[in-house]
Amino acid sequence: MILLLYLLAFSEGFYLPAISPVNYCKAGESCQQHSLPLWVNRLDSTESAIPYDYTKFDFCQVDEGTKAPSENLGQVLFGDRYHVSGYKINWLEDKPCEMLCQRVYSQGDAKLEAIKKIIAQDYQHHWVVDNMPVAWCTNDSEGKSVCTTSFPVGCYIDSNGETRSRCESPENVAKEQFYILNHVSLRIEYKQKADGTGRVVAVKITPSSRADDIVDDKRTCKNNGALLLNPEGTEGITVSYTYSIEWVRNDNIEWASRWDYLLNSSNQVNVQWYSILNSMIIVLFLSGMLAMILLRTLHKDIARYNQFDPEDPQEEFGWKLVHGDVFRPPRKGMMLCVLVGSGAQVFFMVAITLVISCLGFLYPGNRGFLLTLGVVCYVCLGSPAGYFSARLYKSFGGEKWKTNVLLTAHFIPAIVFSVFFILNLVLWGEGSSSAVPFGTLCGVLALWICVAVPLTFVGAFFGFRKDVLSHPTQTNQIPRHIPPQSFYTKPIPGILMGGILPVGSVFIQLYFIFNSIWAHQIYYMFWFLFIVFIILVITCSETTILLCYFHLCSEDYHWWWRSFLSSGCTALYFFLYSIYFYCERLQMEGAASLFIFFGYTLIMTIYFFLLTGFVGFWSSYLFINKIYSVVKTD
Repeated sequence: MILLLYLLAFSEGFYLPAISPVNYCKAGESCQQHSLPLWVNRLDSTESAIPYDYTKFDFCQVDEGTKAPSENLGQVLFGDRYHVSGYKINWLEDKPCEMLCQRVYSQGDAKLEAIKKIIAQDYQHHWVVDNMPVAWCTNDSEGKSVCTTSFPVGCYIDSNGETRSRCESPENVAKEQFYILNHVSLRIEYKQKADGTGRVVAVKITPSSRADDIVDDKRTCKNNGALLLNPEGTEGITVSYTYSIEWVRNDNIEWASRWDYLLNSSNQVNVQWYSILNSMIIVLFLSGMLAMILLRTLHKDIARYNQFDPEDPQEEFGWKLVHGDVFRPPRKGMMLCVLVGSGAQVFFMVAITLVISCLGFLYPGNRGFLLTLGVVCYVCLGSPAGYFSARLYKSFGGEKWKTNVLLTAHFIPAIVFSVFFILNLVLWGEGSSSAVPFGTLCGVLALWICVAVPLTFVGAFFGFRKDVLSHPTQTNQIPRHIPPQSFYTKPIPGILMGGILPVGSVFIQLYFIFNSIWAHQIYYMFWFLFIVFIILVITCSETTILLCYFHLCSEDYHWWWRSFLSSGCTALYFFLYSIYFYCERLQMEGAASLFIFFGYTLIMTIYFFLLTGFVGFWSSYLFINKIYSVVKTD
């Protein structure tokens, strides 16, 4: 419990939405706060999987004297590192032009070249004011306002004269030029309360590149052209970071709904409904097929099998022929039990995490809290893994119970931790902010060894104490010969077919999930995600049951592994989709980004394989147990 409290301690610093508003007022008046700190966060890009700390580059100095909020484990994995900036924001105090700091570079300066490099890769700033991301809002081609929670460090004009990240190409600027967005105009909207205090309801930013404009020894912040970082004919470059602040009263927005203008900028809701409709069609199609089999074919089979006429004995046929072999323990039963137990752990972790998310306990801008919650749930759910694995292993007649428990507790976590550690070494080598500190890494390892492993042993203890799973038929001593199978009922084609429909029911949702992780978009539609999770479970169950029934009808009783792999094959298509997303939706460059993207995707694929495999296995087991319990056998 101490280790769990240590991990949860990372999550302090940000309140939950609509729970803890802050009331502001002018200096000298009585209220909670008089100034608003501006937090600067990581720098990231859709063209690189490697985020960087703000302080890695030669921007204005952060305020080291003010304690930054502690990042939770999920934020650390996403590369979040919060620092208090030097921007001075006082309540209702407009600032037309303020100087923050000045940097002087010579041509070829290493610090200047580092900034040019991240500009070329389209790295973005992430700022936070009043626990709300600072939004950059522009109009799209249709005139609709589009707001993002990031804005670029600078812009690069390529050889075709084009820019990215909604940057505007300045006039009279040559091609292949860099210019830095050194001026920001902050527009802070607030709602006035009856007692004279106010609350922030929106923070918007307009970044721009401005060369120095000094009149009568005073800086005016007028836009006199872009500040180029590689101008011809100059030996030195002076970058002045300036800002202006405008306060705007807006009593039309309630504090509880201040996220709406950010969330409504995306078209997620309409697409999500299309995703749900697409998934429901697949579920109805499968349910119709399953109902036809259960109500017609299977019902007739059971009625015919149970008609016993001693004067006219009939030869058994179909799935009843294999009643003496259908519950025969499979080969490599130990490994199957380990995977089923690990799948149970992932299944309950996902279910509990989604339920908590749907209840509204997640801060929309804090992607890391969801990951932290998932890790804590995964660690605390070692008992179901041990229980399911031990119970199944006992039904197989296994005697190496110590090996079973040790493998259940260590096999999958060891693989995942090894991959994660290698990825972390790459991130350390790249100087990325998402490299997990050594102390945090040791804390996660301690949680695994000191919490998850003992809980797995506890679950296995209760699992082995339970009676053996009862089966409705006796297993013959001599295995029955399996006749030659058609192409579609052979193992590999059958397994590959098993994952097509389940991934088809969730592939639109996969786009939003990948977009949130790698394109740094806000994901907030947890109710949709929960519905899609239920649809995935139903689809995996029905698909695996149908395939299992067809195989039994062809007198192939090797269903144990096939039921797990058929449903688990959904993870294969999940990984193939990630390849498509990487090639078509992202523009990542470099071997390190490639390695990081597919390394983390591999971890997600492993857990997705365990989740879907567990669902398919137990659905098939319950189905087979039921149909053989209602027929008469010798």
